[in-house]
Amino acid sequence: MAARGDELNRLPADLPVPQDDGAAAHLAGRRMPPVALPSSRGGTVRLDLLTARWTVVYCFPAVGRPDLEPPGGIAAWNAIPGARGCTPQACAYRDHHQELRDLGAEVYGVSTQPTEDLREAAARLALPFEMLSDAGLELARALRLPTFEAAGRVLLRRLTLILAGGRIEHVRYPVFPPDADAASVAAWLRQSTAGETKLALP
Repeated sequence: MAARGDELNRLPADLPVPQDDGAAAHLAGRRMPPVALPSSRGGTVRLDLLTARWTVVYCFPAVGRPDLEPPGGIAAWNAIPGARGCTPQACAYRDHHQELRDLGAEVYGVSTQPTEDLREAAARLALPFEMLSDAGLELARALRLPTFEAAGRVLLRRLTLILAGGRIEHVRYPVFPPDADAASVAAWLRQSTAGETKLALP
């Protein structure tokens, strides 16, 4: 049975909570590699060349579609710690988008899904930011991002990178619950901005 659209928007109460296995401990301070990722809006984006004060890159396994089951089926997908919740996470970033922009941040979603899947999700969910495809695993391999396999597919574990000038300033991993990620990122940015303001005062 295909997953229903309303099920994609809800997080079951009994989802297993992902634990920090140390797979992202090496990322803070790293510079982004010169990898061009196909965008849901066409063309490519190089995250190492972006000039916004902050760039928020939230990596996720696979955003669901109402007409398709997730990799391996819904029961198997729900049993993988951290796998479920890509649609609520995307919608939360949509809802917090203006707040994040006001804080000087641009948002990008990244997964190993093909561009056409990300384009469909961006249109259906009315996402005001670009979704980038790492289907060739270039970014994942260059940064040694944490991944897992489901139904023969290599997928990114859910983590969020906050960049400044192409350098990773902050890492959120594991991210749980997914729908709270955008608000947590906004809180971190507010705190960082407040700290910079205090340092600039005479």
